[in-house]
Amino acid sequence: MRRARWIFGPLGGVVVAGAVNATGTGQLAGVSPGEFLARRADDFERLMDGIRSVCRFDDAAMGIAEEMGWFGEYEVDAAHLALYSGYLAATPEFLDRLDQPSAVRRMCRMAADLQLTEFLGALIGVAVQAEAEAEAEAETETEAGRGAARIVDVLAIACDLADPTGGTAPAQVLRMWRVAQLPGILDPRSPTPASLKGGFRAYDEALETLLLGGA
Repeated sequence: MRRARWIFGPLGGVVVAGAVNATGTGQLAGVSPGEFLARRADDFERLMDGIRSVCRFDDAAMGIAEEMGWFGEYEVDAAHLALYSGYLAATPEFLDRLDQPSAVRRMCRMAADLQLTEFLGALIGVAVQAEAEAEAEAETETEAGRGAARIVDVLAIACDLADPTGGTAPAQVLRMWRVAQLPGILDPRSPTPASLKGGFRAYDEALETLLLGGA
């Protein structure tokens, strides 16, 4: 179930940012992720179906999303934004200004960027491991990165949930992930098994082709 938590943790941050952005007011009062997702139920269902497919999750793994509680009814407050923005602006002086729409919007942008990047990294990581395990079980080689198109679909929905104005697009998230996480994964000193590094490279290349047009 650990892999499910890798996925649904940052997705919770994506939803919080989206719930706040959806108000259009830059105010935290009365913002609830559950209420937000009720209005975006079809999109969220497609997103969860995509996660199930990409990550090869069973019902038990998908059930972790509900257990974590990030997608239900609760009121978003400053602590949530501080957590999901990586405490980049969580100084007492800044938090005192969260009654100002500009401060809330800035924190939401940081939260969306960070959590979407973490979410993409988790999707790729789980997909790489799931494909390697399926390949080992079948004792036959499969095409690395074959789930890239499905990841693009999932990421596009997540980006739209986080900010329907297009403030953070899938191509931007890919580039953020590439510089923030991929070098550490591919570093010769990385604990990532050599057998998986090829999978990460394949996903990077496939996603680049789909989102950035390749070379």
